[in-house]
Amino acid sequence: MTNDIHSERHARLLKASARAAKNITTILDPYELLQRTVDIICDEFGFYYAGVFFLDNAKQYAVLKAGRGEAGRMMVNAGHRLAVGGNSMIGASIANRQGRIALDVGTEPVFFENPDLPKTRSEMALPLIAGEDVIGALTVQSTEEAAFHDEDIAALQTLADQLAIAIQNSNLHRQAERRSRLLKAANRVGKEVTSILELEELLPHTVNIICEAYGLYYAGVFLVDDAGEYAVLRAGYGKAGKSMIAEGHKLKIGTDSMIGACIAMGEARIALDVGEERVHFKNPHLPHTRSEMALPLIYNGKALGAVTIQSSEEHAFSEDDITTLLTMSEHLAVAINNAHLIAELKEVHNEILRNKVFEALTTASTEAIHWIGNKTLPISLTVSRLQDEIAEGKVDIESLKEDLEMIAESTAQIIQVKEQLIGAVREMKPRPVLFADIVQTAIRQRSLSENIFKVQIDPAAAYVIADSTQLVRALGNIFQNAVEAGAKSVTVSARPTEERGILQIVVDDNGAGMSEDVMRKVWSPFFTTRGVTHHGLGLPAAMHVVSQSQGRIALVSEEGKGTTVAMFMPRAHGNDEPVEVGNIRNVLLIDDNDDWAKLFAGLLKGTKVKLTRSVDLGKFPDADLILVDENIVSLFLNDVLYALSKAGYLSKTVVLTSAINPERVTQFLRDGVKDVTVKPYTGSEVSELLK
Repeated sequence: MTNDIHSERHARLLKASARAAKNITTILDPYELLQRTVDIICDEFGFYYAGVFFLDNAKQYAVLKAGRGEAGRMMVNAGHRLAVGGNSMIGASIANRQGRIALDVGTEPVFFENPDLPKTRSEMALPLIAGEDVIGALTVQSTEEAAFHDEDIAALQTLADQLAIAIQNSNLHRQAERRSRLLKAANRVGKEVTSILELEELLPHTVNIICEAYGLYYAGVFLVDDAGEYAVLRAGYGKAGKSMIAEGHKLKIGTDSMIGACIAMGEARIALDVGEERVHFKNPHLPHTRSEMALPLIYNGKALGAVTIQSSEEHAFSEDDITTLLTMSEHLAVAINNAHLIAELKEVHNEILRNKVFEALTTASTEAIHWIGNKTLPISLTVSRLQDEIAEGKVDIESLKEDLEMIAESTAQIIQVKEQLIGAVREMKPRPVLFADIVQTAIRQRSLSENIFKVQIDPAAAYVIADSTQLVRALGNIFQNAVEAGAKSVTVSARPTEERGILQIVVDDNGAGMSEDVMRKVWSPFFTTRGVTHHGLGLPAAMHVVSQSQGRIALVSEEGKGTTVAMFMPRAHGNDEPVEVGNIRNVLLIDDNDDWAKLFAGLLKGTKVKLTRSVDLGKFPDADLILVDENIVSLFLNDVLYALSKAGYLSKTVVLTSAINPERVTQFLRDGVKDVTVKPYTGSEVSELLK
């Protein structure tokens, strides 16, 4: 009867072992595999506890990797381990490569008494053997004494063998996945870093890729200083990296650190356990480092620096890691060398550019001095001759008239050149201005045909920061050049750029264009291709205006196909500050229904000011303040001012303009207007106007 019970039990164990083995061999995830194994064993066989141990890298200890229930979880978290061959069933089974049974753990000489498993009365320990290697052991425990028999070892050893194979398959699968991930990461580094030519972008990008793709604790890039004495940290991962860079972290090249040693010797260094590494530099910013790899960055036999790669695990780097990371470091060394070459080329280019600028300035200054000398010499000679004639009493009235005309003409030309270069009035502080209004004013002030202009302004580029008077002058110069070059179409566009806070303003014409030789000279003052009547100051003056607004200007042209001028200027935003109206209650605006008029009406909306817009000169409604746009199109400005004068309203009339001209301001004030001022484009500027 007893034999029948044992046979029946043995058959049940074999069937349960087969079911468990079948389930186990389908799992590839290492964590899931081990946890499911202990659960399946306990559920299928009805045991109290099961656990799986793996040998550590030194093969001195069996470390618990998965255990049943809360007791198993607590022991795994505590790093529970047993010495191989020591005073435990697990240690003995691994050392002897065979299963052990303790029918009564209280009498077993090598049993490890575990406080987390107080109910254990019987235990079986089975080695996990993959090929020729013991990789760990399986513990199975019961609350009953004498729960296991010799035939149980055979049944459960089959399960243990299947588990060892499953673990090996899982490791192979994990290694294959890791190898694939490493290769992808290495390819990504190779592809991306070689396309980045700025070191300040290249190095941080590289350490981020390494840590994120490889799942590492830390990575950093050191470059050798100019003296060749120190490796200076130029990029580091995370907060630790930022802190060390801020402190100017550097390591002496030599044998006092892994980085210093790998640069000095020109070969990789690997510390699988940094506590045992003789030249490891202990870094307080990286307290959890347990493994480190230092890879030299070598190009054409010269050490440029080194990469440090660190893990919080011991023995973290495999042969695959080392191979792919060495490949990555070779790619990075090439990229760093390219970045150095680009930086050197930029410096050479900048030096050439500086020399050309100085040469151009010298030439322009010389030409300016010659031009002014040519204009002033006749004046000084004529004045000297007139003084002599007056002293001798020989003044000829007709000759005197001719001399005065010549003096007046030369003086006017000198003043005109000055205005072309730096403007007619002193520059104002740059402010947000409505770009559409500036374009409109520039066209009208130059008396250009509006029909050939096509204006395209992105709503996000409505405002630019500039001195409105000077920007009108700059755009007027560019528009005038286009028209004089025979352009039948001029497109003016404005849009935001990817560069934060910068607008791109483009003037594109289909005029005659320029040759390459002309393009090289257009920014030089006094250079012109249009004869002596032109001073050649349009583009230099435009450059001056744009530069004063902290912008930049560029030109592209092709002979016979037109010219494109691009200006990059600071972007501004509309201002919705509330308008303070003071005592003003009624405002009459004499203007077209243009962009500025709409803006002005919008700024007054919601205030107590009643705004009336009219172009009817026959009858003016009563108003506290009358505003007139200097560049009104639908009426002649002189007719408007005459009608207001006739009606007795000039004393409360303000002429608004985008570009102040001193002569015109003087004339308006002489005619009796209250004031002449620049147009307001913001709520605060409207408040100032209404005061």
